Amino acid sequence: MATLLDPEVERQEILRHYRRLLRTAKPYLKEGDAKLIKKAFNTSLEAHKEMRRKSGEPYILHPLAVAQIVVEEIGLGTTSIVAALLHDVVEDTPWEIADVEREFGSKVARIVDGLTKISGVFEYGTSEQAENFRKMLLTLSEDVRVILIKLADRLHNMRTLDSMPRHKQLKISSETIYLYAPLAHRLGLYAIKTELEDLHLKYTDTDIYNELVNRVRQSRSARNRFIKEFVQPIDEELKAQGFEFEIKGRPKSIYSILKKMRKQNITFDEVYDLFAIRIILDVPHEQEKAACWQVYSIVTDFYQPNPDRLRDWVSTPKANGYESLHTTVMSRSGQWVEVQIRSHRMDEIAEKGYAAHWKYKDTGAIQPESTLEAWINKVREMLETNNSSALEFMDEFRQNLFVKEVYAFTPKGKLLILPDKATALDFAFEIHTHIGLQCLGAKVNQKLQPLSYQLHNGDQVEILTSQKQKPTEEWLQYVITSKARSKIKEWLRDDKRSKADDGRYIVEKRLELIGIEYTQDNFNRLLAHFNTYNVQEFFYRVAIGQIDGREIKPDLFDPTIEVPRLPSKLEPKAFDHEVQKIRGLSANMLVIGERTDKFDYTIAPCCNPIPGDDVFGFETEEGIVIHRTSCPRAVKMMSNYGNRIVRAKWTDQLELAFLAGLRIKGSDRVGLVNDVTRIISNSLKVNMRSITIDSDDGMFEGQIMVFVNDTDHLTKLIQRLSKVNGVLLVERFDS
Repeated sequence: MATLLDPEVERQEILRHYRRLLRTAKPYLKEGDAKLIKKAFNTSLEAHKEMRRKSGEPYILHPLAVAQIVVEEIGLGTTSIVAALLHDVVEDTPWEIADVEREFGSKVARIVDGLTKISGVFEYGTSEQAENFRKMLLTLSEDVRVILIKLADRLHNMRTLDSMPRHKQLKISSETIYLYAPLAHRLGLYAIKTELEDLHLKYTDTDIYNELVNRVRQSRSARNRFIKEFVQPIDEELKAQGFEFEIKGRPKSIYSILKKMRKQNITFDEVYDLFAIRIILDVPHEQEKAACWQVYSIVTDFYQPNPDRLRDWVSTPKANGYESLHTTVMSRSGQWVEVQIRSHRMDEIAEKGYAAHWKYKDTGAIQPESTLEAWINKVREMLETNNSSALEFMDEFRQNLFVKEVYAFTPKGKLLILPDKATALDFAFEIHTHIGLQCLGAKVNQKLQPLSYQLHNGDQVEILTSQKQKPTEEWLQYVITSKARSKIKEWLRDDKRSKADDGRYIVEKRLELIGIEYTQDNFNRLLAHFNTYNVQEFFYRVAIGQIDGREIKPDLFDPTIEVPRLPSKLEPKAFDHEVQKIRGLSANMLVIGERTDKFDYTIAPCCNPIPGDDVFGFETEEGIVIHRTSCPRAVKMMSNYGNRIVRAKWTDQLELAFLAGLRIKGSDRVGLVNDVTRIISNSLKVNMRSITIDSDDGMFEGQIMVFVNDTDHLTKLIQRLSKVNGVLLVERFDS
């Protein structure tokens, strides 16, 4: 929307948005609700009246848009609308949580509090983003609406990211893909998850995004024609059998197309499931399962199914509540097509996820046995037992977000659902903490397996235990569930603590024996001599024999010798001061190029940026490291340490050479390597560092590391190599 400056025009615009919100919410409102929404709107309007967004429009349009998403796209009710309208007042205006509670009640106040960022000073080495995320999740365990409104807020911010400066775009997009898109997926909000992923791609890898959008657009009319022909016989048969239904064609999202291309190393034209056909049935709840299988049999009467691609989430729904029957069939034109069969109720749960669950329960609460409720309970448990740093917590939480699962059974046939790649040890902890801590190994399908054995669907697992077994540090590498991780860490911490007590006893006895007083000064001499600055660590090392108590001798305590200083941890203030010094040089803009001798910067080996790439700087203790914005590690860095991102761009280069990797595929023939190397060295004056080529069954695949000046240089090289007879694909890869 363009910036509005005429107050009357602005007022009309705000009212238009407000009326639209009321119109959308009307079917869900009970008596007195409209009044409450009006009060929240007026409160927010007044509180934000002097504020504008980066785009120049009145700030109130943002809370209104978030409330609109909450109703229209997630399907929540009045409490959530009110909280969405007020979600920024405590953070940005003089309002306090107590004021919100007085005017709107404790439920709304609690949600708004969960959405308000923590302000204050964070110690170095933690992350403000991680701390805020943990705070928001603490409210999740009481009220899921906090997260749903946060997702609506994030979605609107991503939709309006154009007006933000570049480094903010990168930081916000990275947080989105790192946390919010997986969270939307976990809560079953499929449409929101998809849009967040696509918007992330739009801002971090704009060229690829635009290219794919165009490719999808160009293929649209052919696709619609294809869908029409494909659906026709199914449509006629369903009508003949008296089904009430609708059929939709759903294109694959841009992000998932790119993900598939990268994962399977294929081109756009080779992505066979660019779209899916969805058959949505109007049937009573108790007939859903039978009806889905009936429709499956109709579809497979016309088209041959791929037996490996049948997914039955009608019998066992996914953990985020998703229910559907998927099959992939061969169309008459030789293309594979995915067909999804589901009821209206299942479709709404697939689109609106968590919120739709409420709608289908009379009580307003989610049924306790639902897998989604079980997941929320897991998060709750994780929050209660977690005393690790916020960053560790974030990592663990993310591991629990990814929805792929493995289904395994106990010897008595009880089904346990664990995250994909879970091990026998995870399974043991899932049954009970004690069984986990004493786990020796497992019998899987009657065969003995180690703790680290990765479970497969349908495995039957019997855990073997022993009173003598004890966890070790190594166990942390064998588990992926947060329950197992936190219980092992807790046990190791307690074990270390009790061993440290033994160590303290040994040291005290030793000092007594050699006639030395146990004073702070003497103790500091001990720590300095054995080069450790952590008291507990020192006692622990004595107890396990890493430090020999007999080495504690009287001459260590000679008062004429000065005590060496203990190694100190990095002073956060000094580090921030250095960063400020660097940043101050060019008003927050680091220019990378031949004139940057005043910066200590290095090129990140994980993504090998070259001039012309979109890049950013990341502050470390050793200086600034330059990464590509599409670097696989960028997302994590920006999500957790947005404050350490420095904007960066290339200046005009001198002829510097940068290392880049190319992957090349094609059909094998005599002389091909010769042609490829000739192009590299002759026509473009490029130096090659290494080339490896493997051929198999008449096809070859190779990797070439070359030195180029910039992206233009690399693009020209890729274009020339693509023209070599027999070469099918040339692409750049991160090292």
